[in-house]
Amino acid sequence: MSDRPALDKSLDGKTFREWYWLKEELVDFCRENGLPASGGKTELTDRIALFLDTGEVKKSSPREGRTVSRKTVSDITLESIIEPDFVCSEKHRAFFKEQIGNSFSFNVAFQKWLKANAGRTYADAVTAYHEIRKNAAGGRKIIDRQFEYNTYVRNFFEHNKGRSLDDAIRCWKYKKNLPGHNRYEDSDLEVLKNG
Repeated sequence: MSDRPALDKSLDGKTFREWYWLKEELVDFCRENGLPASGGKTELTDRIALFLDTGEVKKSSPREGRTVSRKTVSDITLESIIEPDFVCSEKHRAFFKEQIGNSFSFNVAFQKWLKANAGRTYADAVTAYHEIRKNAAGGRKIIDRQFEYNTYVRNFFEHNKGRSLDDAIRCWKYKKNLPGHNRYEDSDLEVLKNG
């Protein structure tokens, strides 16, 4: 097993990306080096890699200047256009409950669809919601990229029926201390043979 390097300015972006880092470590590095410390793990990783390679400080996504729509539920129709920088609000929840029913919820996939489809209509959003729900019912859930541990454990159990969570965790701890990707591989089971 290789020793992970210290997370400091002596690293280059490529080497930095080869290792697993906790979000807390990324936030600490950002704060110590004058980088914005907000955002998800993927955004922080991209920001730090750019800084290590170029010295450039990439600002976080602008949220302060966002204008909140003063629309009420009655102002939203199926023909209304989805706003840029869509924010899930009570007026939106009420509108979608009117259209879809009380079972409506702002699931992650639908929130992402809304944020990525500014300029389309709310009728398109209702159709997309039903499609997303249908696809979710028929298959396994997609785990976002920043949740590497969850993805690893799920894949571990897909390949190792009957193994314990302790086995999965031991393999994960082994894997995250190696350079390279953090996806499950059968060769990770080697750590279980060594005690």
